[in-house]
Amino acid sequence: MPSDCSSSCGCGGPPQPSVDPLYRRILIFALAVNGAMFGVEFAGGVIAQSVSLLADSLDFLSDAVNYGISLAVLGMSMRRRAQAALAKGLSLGAVGLWVIGNTLWNLANGTVPTAEVMGVVGLMALAANAGVAALLFRYREGDANMRSVWLCSRNDAIGNAVVILAATGVWASQSGWPDLVVAAVLAWLPLSAAVRILRQAGEELRSV
Repeated sequence: MPSDCSSSCGCGGPPQPSVDPLYRRILIFALAVNGAMFGVEFAGGVIAQSVSLLADSLDFLSDAVNYGISLAVLGMSMRRRAQAALAKGLSLGAVGLWVIGNTLWNLANGTVPTAEVMGVVGLMALAANAGVAALLFRYREGDANMRSVWLCSRNDAIGNAVVILAATGVWASQSGWPDLVVAAVLAWLPLSAAVRILRQAGEELRSV
């Protein structure tokens, strides 16, 4: 019977009608903020020659894509949302691996970044991500798709705070080591989030 094929089974039924309009607006806002901050932080990373800023800017880009995916699957079946979360988990893992590679490249070349630019851009990024994370806090215990959005924002806010600490370390030591250490931390954050998201998305896919 047609009624047996609900939207939760992912078999072509109508999309789920209960989409929180506030959540949709928050995602649109987060998408705009992350897109803008990717450009700002990437430019700052190039100017400052900071691997931690470049790594953090790539997180902004990844999150902008992730927010766009989350908006696209709002109201879809659990299977579709879990598949979207699976794709986002893989993209987060790719970000972490890129950061590791870039960190090793800068280590080999002995680059010393500009601390002042790192600090200013880091503060701007922290303000942006802390605001988005605060808006998403109430949705942190949702499905894998919602959880992935929350984890991305939380990780970025943590990463921004650590970048500011790195800028202080670079300024005090006049060496690139604090920048490289922070870049390593920024590699761990998306990798650990990717593991959590992929695990939950896998469980949800098996249950539908």
